Amino acid sequence: MLSYQHLYHAGNLADVHKHAALAWVLDYLTRKDKPLTYIETHAGRGVYDLGAAEAVRTGEAAAGIALAEGLFPPDHPYRQRLEEARAQYGARAYPGSPLIAALGLREGDSLHLAELHPQEHDALARVAKDWGAHVHRRDGFELALALTPPTPRRGLMLIDPSYEVKADYEAIPRHMANIHRKWNVGCLILWYPILKGGAHGPMLKALEAAFPEGLRHEVRFPPAREGHRMEGSGLFIVNPPYGLAGELAGITSRFARLSKPAAKP
Repeated sequence: MLSYQHLYHAGNLADVHKHAALAWVLDYLTRKDKPLTYIETHAGRGVYDLGAAEAVRTGEAAAGIALAEGLFPPDHPYRQRLEEARAQYGARAYPGSPLIAALGLREGDSLHLAELHPQEHDALARVAKDWGAHVHRRDGFELALALTPPTPRRGLMLIDPSYEVKADYEAIPRHMANIHRKWNVGCLILWYPILKGGAHGPMLKALEAAFPEGLRHEVRFPPAREGHRMEGSGLFIVNPPYGLAGELAGITSRFARLSKPAAKP
C-alpha cells in the first residue's frame, strides 16, 4: 500500500521515542574514528513542516514534540538535531529519521534511504541531494538484503514501516533474521506501534525467540485524539550498543513525567 504519508503524524510521541533513541545511537557510534553505514528501509520525506495543514489537523505534534522537547537537556543529541534542523529548514521544521541520520553522520560515512511512495520519494530526493545520501525508490526490505553486508561494514539499520499492511507483523521477524544472517555485526533498530488490540504481540514473541539477546523498549502514552488507536511506541534492537539500555531507561523517565499532572503553584 502506498497511501501512508507521515506528515500527518510527524513529531508525535512515537517520533520522540524513536528519534531520541536513534540520535543517541548515532552519537555513540560516531565517537569512534571508524566509518559506518546507515540504512533506512522506510524513509519518508526526511523533513516535515509542523505548520502544514496536515500536521495541524491531527494535533499529534501538539501532543508530542511540543510537550516533550523540554524534557531533553540542550546537550542531548536529539535536542541538538532538532535545533540544527530548524536552523536549516525553518522554525516549524521537524527532522525525520533520515535528516537525524544525515545531521549525525560524518564525512566518510554512508547513508542509504529507501522510500517507495512516489511523492514521498520525490520530496526526500529533493532535500537529500544536499546530504550526500543514496536515495532508492525501492522496497525497503529488498534494498536491505541487496546492500548487506554493506561497506563500511560497521553501522546500523532503521526499520520503520507504516504497518498499514497487517502482513508486515508476520513478515518482519523473517526479514530481520535474513538481514542479520548477512550482516551479523549490524545494529538493527525496529520501530513498531502499540495499538489497541495488541497486533504487535506475536511479532515480538517471534523476534525474542530469534534474538534472545535483543533489547526491547516500550513507552505508553494516551491517544493523541479521540478514536486514535495508538497508545504507545516500541523499539526492538538487535546488537544494541553499550549504554543504550541506560539511555532508554532515561527516556522512560521522561515519558513518565509527561503523564504526571503539573505541580500547583
